[in-house]
Amino acid sequence: MSDAPSPLRSRILDAAFTAFMRSGYEGASTAEIARLAKVSKRDLYALFPAKQAMLAACVTERAERMRRPLRLPPPTDRVGLHETLVQYGMGVVRELSQPEVLATFRLAIMNAETAPDVGSTLDRLGRTEATAALTGLFQAACERGLLAGAEPGEMAFLFNAVLMGGGIHIRMLMRVADAPTEDEARQRATAAASSVWRLFGRHPASDVEMR
Repeated sequence: MSDAPSPLRSRILDAAFTAFMRSGYEGASTAEIARLAKVSKRDLYALFPAKQAMLAACVTERAERMRRPLRLPPPTDRVGLHETLVQYGMGVVRELSQPEVLATFRLAIMNAETAPDVGSTLDRLGRTEATAALTGLFQAACERGLLAGAEPGEMAFLFNAVLMGGGIHIRMLMRVADAPTEDEARQRATAAASSVWRLFGRHPASDVEMR
């Protein structure tokens, strides 16, 4: 059968996300969500016994969608490390610039007081896991003698600070800045990778700096 309807759960969560963004957690009613999803309140409560469960599911499912592959290839030389960092950084900037990702962050912020676990879920599935993968990459680079002078976690902190410098994510969330273009994303990622190398690289200073 063509044009089959979306699964019931997806319809409800899509409707809930729309209602929460439009009216906030407190303002969105289960009646409104049921109406938007074109389901009965009985069907709605069968899947989600409380409104907070819908909010948590909305953020969790969207956070799962935005998760990027976190296996970064172990570096064998400076060029490989630089390229991996640039590609990783560009991917982070692109992902955080997606309209649905920004909307998910706004929803978590909007409901931070009423449902703090929603924000912690988004943080765990987004920033925490991505930072862990990046830290692992720097750990491997240190073990190969490519980087030294700081803990891998500190290197990851520096990389992310340069990558998202100028408060670009906050400014996008507030709608006072546009999403970076592909060239701007590459410039940010290249600057972040070069900063790490300048501070912690172990190759001779005469090496040509990566561009």
